[in-house]
Amino acid sequence: MQSLFNPLTFPHGSAIKNRFALAPLTNLQSHSDGRLSDDELKWLTLRAQGGFGLTMTCAACVQAQGQGFDGQLGIYSDAHLEGLNRLAAGIKQYESLAIVQLHHSGMRSPKELTGCQPVAPSDDDETGARAMSTAEVEQVIEDFILAAQRAEQAGFDGVELHGAHGYLLCQFLSAETNRRTDQYGGSLENRARPITEIIAGIRSRCRKSFNLGIRLSPERHGILLREATAFAQQLMNAGAVDYLDISLWNAFKEPVEEAFQGRSLMSYFTELDRGPVRLGVAGKIKTPQDALNCLEAGADFVLLGRAAILHHDFPDQVRKDPDFTPVSLPVSVEHLRREGLSDTFINYMNAWRGFVAPRE
Repeated sequence: MQSLFNPLTFPHGSAIKNRFALAPLTNLQSHSDGRLSDDELKWLTLRAQGGFGLTMTCAACVQAQGQGFDGQLGIYSDAHLEGLNRLAAGIKQYESLAIVQLHHSGMRSPKELTGCQPVAPSDDDETGARAMSTAEVEQVIEDFILAAQRAEQAGFDGVELHGAHGYLLCQFLSAETNRRTDQYGGSLENRARPITEIIAGIRSRCRKSFNLGIRLSPERHGILLREATAFAQQLMNAGAVDYLDISLWNAFKEPVEEAFQGRSLMSYFTELDRGPVRLGVAGKIKTPQDALNCLEAGADFVLLGRAAILHHDFPDQVRKDPDFTPVSLPVSVEHLRREGLSDTFINYMNAWRGFVAPRE
């Protein structure tokens, strides 16, 4: 297991002390106006204390109208800075890289939550979203960049762009949801333009040592694997990002598309010529052996979700005991409270089938 505890450098900024990263996890614990709560501060800093080399926030919305769920962290206003300052300091005191994930829900922003009609690259009948004007696309690009500057001001080491899971940046990448005819639609290059312009803006306005990553979906949500790998290679060739976070849903699965089956989905990304850009993977990495298998398959680091919810100190447990066996599901409410989850977060986890044991 020693390779899991080797430091990892990035093209920009500080190295991480091991290969464990906390995945960006929805937890519903922020205040209704996007300000950080003490519950969310506790949840995140406890993971940093538990040995994660990189600690990432939940998806933090860059526009109020881009909010996707109750209790979502905000980074669209200077009113959020006080909490963000506390969070960055709280994570960094444990020598963990402090990262904010930047997010906009696009067509998945509920009108009953934001009070606004949702927006998307193109009109969407199912969600009632309307197509964004070119000026609105330019504004959301600017707001992603401003959010990164706000994260830097608050003391974070970097940001990750949420370009996955069918949210706004992913909606632009998908030819199914992006049917635009301006410079932000049509070819893959045009559909990726919001992301590449955000990256360029962050690199020009934030310090050289600011860490910048992006989460991508390799399939689903209208994403084709051949386009996902082509865009990943483009980002690696450009070298402006520090890492790609590939959300595989299951790190050991085969692709959905039949033409690509017969090998793991992960392998289509580990075989890319990444240069100095690092590759992180996420998806049902539950045990120390799972994490090690990902590294042996060519990934540079792993992002843990459920495993990190169950054990705030998963990395420290593995460091102390290579044969560490995580707790089995379902777990008690009392266990989750001991792991730093508030009742709000526990209620959210109740929606995950088989995760929380019924109360007696």
